[in-house]
Formats: sequence, C-alpha cells, structure tokens
Amino acid sequence: MALSDPGGILASPFTIIDRRDEKRALEAIIDIISEHQVKQVVVGLPRSMNGSIGVQADKVRAFVQRLTAHINVPVEFRDERLTTVAAKRLMRAARPGKSQKKARDDAVAAALILQGYLNETRNHDE
Repeated sequence: MALSDPGGILASPFTIIDRRDEKRALEAIIDIISEHQVKQVVVGLPRSMNGSIGVQADKVRAFVQRLTAHINVPVEFRDERLTTVAAKRLMRAARPGKSQKKARDDAVAAALILQGYLNETRNHDE
C-alpha cells in the first residue's frame, strides 16, 4: 500500500497488507483510509500482457467490491502491468548487491501506481 502527501504530489510506499486473512486486510485498509483521511483509493488491476482481464484481476475486483461496501471514498482501478518489474529495478538501483523481498517490491510498485495516477490527474487539472 502507498499513500500520497496531502497535496497529492508524491506517492510513497506505506505498508504491506497480507490478504490471506481477508477480514483483517479489509479492516486494515478501512482503518488506514479513516486515520489518514484518504479521499481517493487507487487500486492496481493486474491485467494480462495483452490487456485482458484474467482470474487474478477478477479476484482484485471482487475484493474491492467488498471494500467499497465499507468506505465512502471513490475507488479507481489502474493498470499495474510491469510495475513490480519497475519497482525491482528501482530497488536494485537504490541498494546494489542487496536482495529485496517481494513485499518491499510490492510496496514500491503500489507507490509507482499511485504516482502515475497523481501525475496524470494533476496534468488534467492544469
């Protein structure tokens, strides 16, 4: 999970939420939304390389549908293809020679997805 600064300029990795226990994951996300006064939720949608929606994307959509029943903020999906690859490259560049865990890569990927959204929406507002 990533959060942006209050001005919506910079996205930063925030935390890792384990979805194996869906109830706890939903509670954690709801708490973060409330605590940080989140005004927009951006969710990475894992599309296939050809752009199609597969099984994993359907699972993400179903999870988000359950989440939206408990929150009052808009949710937008963003294509997350190759963000984990980009995150791994960034982490290797930042810390050459150190192995990185998948969870850290996922948090950085979340920040990349959010940063792309922030950049795009900021450009539309100007």
